[in-house]
Amino acid sequence: MLILSRKLNESIVIDGRIVVKVLRIEKESVKLGIQAPPEVPVHREEIHEAIQKGKKKPRGNGGAEPTA
Repeated sequence: MLILSRKLNESIVIDGRIVVKVLRIEKESVKLGIQAPPEVPVHREEIHEAIQKGKKKPRGNGGAEPTA
């Protein structure tokens, strides 16, 4: 993991195409702005995990419970 220090309004550039900028610093949170090409998905970690879990669900009976 790369660890960087950035101040307000400073940015990092990833792969020459993605820019992450510090927009606001509050007590226990930091607001980041992310510029990325439309084909690059950008999600919060918990959303990304939910998407990944959704992709792993079996598709056999459409998720319906079997009936007795």
